[in-house]
Amino acid sequence: MNGLEAAFLGILQGITEFLPISSSGHLVLAQAWLGIQKENILFEVFAHFGTFLAVVLVFREDIGDLIQSFFRWCRVPHKSTELFANDPSLRLLLYILTGTIPAGIFGYLLEDYFEQAFSKPLLVSIMLLITGLILLSTHWARSRHNQTRLSDAIGIGFAQALAILPGISRSGSTISIGMHLGLEKNEAARFSFLLSLPAIAGATMLKTLEIFDQNMTVTEWQTIGIGFLFSFVAGYASIRFLLSVIRRGKFSYFAIYCFLLGVAGLLYFA
Repeated sequence: MNGLEAAFLGILQGITEFLPISSSGHLVLAQAWLGIQKENILFEVFAHFGTFLAVVLVFREDIGDLIQSFFRWCRVPHKSTELFANDPSLRLLLYILTGTIPAGIFGYLLEDYFEQAFSKPLLVSIMLLITGLILLSTHWARSRHNQTRLSDAIGIGFAQALAILPGISRSGSTISIGMHLGLEKNEAARFSFLLSLPAIAGATMLKTLEIFDQNMTVTEWQTIGIGFLFSFVAGYASIRFLLSVIRRGKFSYFAIYCFLLGVAGLLYFA
């Protein structure tokens, strides 16, 4: 993989990680169509880390509130009930941790199946069509509350677990389920992005454990650095863009793109 291919895959990762069009699905199809192969897992690790930092930058104020609430709880854990009742950030932190559990369980139990799915572009094309249906359904979703509840966190968490399948968009499924549960669309998006942090960090750490025995050349490190930089910049831009689209009530429009790409994949790989 040369520098241009690394930049392309970094941009692709950054844009599709957060837009509701499935980053994993795009990477599978792009590599199958163009014959681009990532030479080692380090590239994927650093590309994901770039998107992780993009979320941290956009939601730094929310993350700061979560950290402060955590340390307040650490000082007086015996007052957990009182703090939980009066501190929205502490409740949000608990909900994020709760929502992370389903993906952790599904990922551990079905790891081999999910890994096999990444080698099946035809299956990915079908999953993109399903993502399109999920996005389209949000046109009929109605907001009933503007603060995340425990039931919302559990439902969104299971949607994130489903999105381990390549072609099922993580942001698309989690935001959509949040909206169908009655959560106001901007709050559904905020919770979805914050929920992505443990998931991205966990996946990155697991992959990092696989790279200690690799001997990297200077050229390979340069390629990895290019992928990291472009995934970070593209990730930041895509988050900002998606939030503006959601505010304008155009979230379901992404379904058109997923349908087109899914049909193209079916025609090409069938």
